[in-house]
Amino acid sequence: MRKDHRPYWLKRLMLQYRNWRCRHFLLPQFDAIGREPEVMHPASVKVFGNNIRLGNFPHLISTPDNCIRFTAMGHRGGDAHITIGDYVLISPGVRISAGQSITIGDSCMLAANAYISDSDWHGLYNRTRPFRCTAPVTIGNNVWIGDSAIICKGVSIGDNAVVGAGSIVTRDVPANTVVAGNPAREIKQINSRRRMITREALFADSFRQAHNLDELDKMLLTGNSLLGWLRSVILPRRGD
Repeated sequence: MRKDHRPYWLKRLMLQYRNWRCRHFLLPQFDAIGREPEVMHPASVKVFGNNIRLGNFPHLISTPDNCIRFTAMGHRGGDAHITIGDYVLISPGVRISAGQSITIGDSCMLAANAYISDSDWHGLYNRTRPFRCTAPVTIGNNVWIGDSAIICKGVSIGDNAVVGAGSIVTRDVPANTVVAGNPAREIKQINSRRRMITREALFADSFRQAHNLDELDKMLLTGNSLLGWLRSVILPRRGD
């Protein structure tokens, strides 16, 4: 579908229903969550376990065909923790699995299908025993993890670092460093003297941003009708 054929009032109604569903069915599954979470498809965010916390203004772009999964499953009844900071973007297919502790800082961006785990989950020689070889993962502020990257147990990633798409990170990444490959290696340094604009800037005036997005919807959806939207759903045609 090239165009959103919904009338403005219908889109607003759908957004209100989505937010209601998020508040009543998804958010109570977290141990803590900050201000104004934005979840694109609440039913496709899966939460397993306790001690999972999100900060302010999290943005979860889940889709029905590519769920976001948070799993905190401690060894032998012990606690596992997932703690995520403010202004974080989490894309479709991201999986965060903690057997001990995963900490993610503010303004991080996790691209589609990234996987972060602090455990091997099974032993090398005894593969019937779960939760083997666990070590905490720490990701700093303003870290960008690329599409389908894997962050392995015991890794620490410094502020502003970038992990290239498809990379497998098995050792620590210093701050202001770009890494890529399997295993990931440094390919570039980021100039720490240059001004860094992070996702926090998007929320400096969240009320104004929401107002601007609403005005944009009004403009883009002008002229749409309920009958036109139903026709596009039931009898789509070229150009829709």
